[in-house]
Amino acid sequence: MDFAQELAQQFHLQKWQTEKVIELIDEGNTIPFIARYRKEAHGSLDDQMLREISERLEYLRSLEKRREEVAAAITEAGAMTEELSAALGKAATLAEIEDIYRPYRPKRKTRASVAKEQGLGPLADAIFAQEKNSPEPLELAGPYVDTEKGVETPEDALAGALDIIAETASDNASIRKRLRVVAGAHGVLVSKAAKPDEDSVYAPYYDFKEALTKIAGHRVLAVNRGEKEGFLKVSVELDRTKGMNIVLSEMMKPVSSPCSDAVRQACEDAYDRLIFPAIEREIRSSLTETADDDAVKVFAVNLHNLLMQPPIKGRVVMGLDPGFRTGCKVAVVDATGRVLDTGVIYPTHSEAKVREAEETVKRFIQKHGVTVIAIGNGTASRETEQFAAKIIRELDTGVSYVMVSEAGASVYSASKLAAQEFPDFDVTLRSAVSIARRLQDPLAELVKIDPQAIGVGQYQHDMPKKQLDEALGGVVEDCVNTVGVDLNTASPSLLEKVAGVTPAVSKNIVKYREENGAFRSRKDLLAVPKLGPKAFEQCAGFLRVPESADLLDRTAVHPESYGAARALLKLCGFGAADVAGGSLAPLKDKVETLGGVEKAAETVGVGAPTLSDIISELLRPGRDPRDELPKPVLRTDVLKIEDLKPGMELTGTVRNVVDFGAFVDIGVHEDGLVHISQLGDRFIKRASDAVKVGDVVKVRVLSVDIKKQRISLTMKQA
Repeated sequence: MDFAQELAQQFHLQKWQTEKVIELIDEGNTIPFIARYRKEAHGSLDDQMLREISERLEYLRSLEKRREEVAAAITEAGAMTEELSAALGKAATLAEIEDIYRPYRPKRKTRASVAKEQGLGPLADAIFAQEKNSPEPLELAGPYVDTEKGVETPEDALAGALDIIAETASDNASIRKRLRVVAGAHGVLVSKAAKPDEDSVYAPYYDFKEALTKIAGHRVLAVNRGEKEGFLKVSVELDRTKGMNIVLSEMMKPVSSPCSDAVRQACEDAYDRLIFPAIEREIRSSLTETADDDAVKVFAVNLHNLLMQPPIKGRVVMGLDPGFRTGCKVAVVDATGRVLDTGVIYPTHSEAKVREAEETVKRFIQKHGVTVIAIGNGTASRETEQFAAKIIRELDTGVSYVMVSEAGASVYSASKLAAQEFPDFDVTLRSAVSIARRLQDPLAELVKIDPQAIGVGQYQHDMPKKQLDEALGGVVEDCVNTVGVDLNTASPSLLEKVAGVTPAVSKNIVKYREENGAFRSRKDLLAVPKLGPKAFEQCAGFLRVPESADLLDRTAVHPESYGAARALLKLCGFGAADVAGGSLAPLKDKVETLGGVEKAAETVGVGAPTLSDIISELLRPGRDPRDELPKPVLRTDVLKIEDLKPGMELTGTVRNVVDFGAFVDIGVHEDGLVHISQLGDRFIKRASDAVKVGDVVKVRVLSVDIKKQRISLTMKQA
């Protein structure tokens, strides 16, 4: 197979692009490095496209390997023909290859294999031939009675022969391929109540039918989970006549024969017992696979948007991890995330405890200059929010608060990583520190947590772990490398997400930093044990050294392009002092006077895309792409669900986006749901097309169910 050609067709690219991507991947380059620093080679494809190409390349290579294995097995069995070889060559999916291999695959014991052992193969052939002047099937079966082989009567012989014919029909690759297509186009997914008298969240699926062509992925995952938990019985239904017509068209001869009815009977048995159950399993598996892919994409998009939330820089933050029985854990961190103070307060206990809690929080705010409070949104968060709002009103010093998702905070707090980071802290206090730091720099803090524990998707616990890990790992890697990492402050968990840096190397970087002091330049990285030239090439551009004397070390310009960057500055009449002083505003105009980016790139010896990136970095050295996004909504007072009335307009933050809509934090304990039909005045196919996690949006209250704690919102005309 010509992989480059196949990928070019599938992704609507030029063949030279896919050839170069394959070459770069095979050379051991990481996706972030290829996306950022090899744009000329592949035509400026983004990291998402490159990952999709990489995944598809892996699938095609697996497909080709399996094709070769099957061809070798059929050849070894002495059954290879020109027709089979051609069919294998054309097979575009693993399912088609397996269909071709099915008749030649070593089988476990089946009714047909037993019949063949009894010597009934020739009888099956005679019946299946459906000769016009053939004797009746029972008459044909008479000579095959053999009590020693367990064939007691002609009826036994006939039954065995029909089992062989049924298996022949089941092994027919053309039947399976055609039936797969028809079932996919006309089949219906059906679910019924396994426990009709028992109420559950799956009640909407107790009598449910939907065409396979229309069913949404989240409904597939819902019925799968309902089936797994024993609440639903799920099946795929297809008009039996349609299915049988396919089998009969392949197996029945056009002439009438005394054996026709027997062959038809074998075909019906094959369809009901062997073929359709297998096709149904395939369809269910395919539906689940597609639904999983969609859910993983939703999770990946949400995670990307969550990780890329703008940091709140330069602020002293107080983190509150709410709790009833064990109290509310408090941690104050400075602008760099260093812990200044910790404690435990009891704002939901007796009056004396509440007064004591108020005094403690006020003392911390005044002592450390706290300007914003981050409150975890778990148990007791509503009471803690009311407590914080009261203190803010009383102090009247400009302090505000933000509700922060604490998903995964407890997982991190109990982790080995947290124990290494805060060996002297109680598990619960680590959680308060994590909540505070999440507000300061969501990316740096959330990379410490297993992405699955962050909870910004749907049915993530039902996803294939390997697929989810790979997709989410890719998202984390892309986010970290897009933002860049401060080499002198980053934790090992953040460093290991940088392209080319392994967990072992990340620890070596931190150890080197501890033993030798702060890195003074990117070149110092080459002294880190196990960080060789290839790893340096992959990671250097993504690591920033703010303390470096060379300003380029503070930017995303790769060391391999330093010469080009300096040549460009010289060409335009600028020096290093102009970069440091931010005096490069005319740089783009100067490049235009030199004949534009293409001409300037040719002069300094790099490609145009690389030069464009260099210009962007020189104009805004060390910029953080997250700074351009809307900041979190800071609050000073609390709103209760009882305060909400239909028609009320509010500002909220999108917390999660799923197939059927978006959940928005509007400042009450429960997030409100904006159904996909309420996301805008136009038709919206996917919720993620309209909103993303972290968006600050205007909403109107549609309805409030206080008993069920449900809030329905709309973004139409809000």
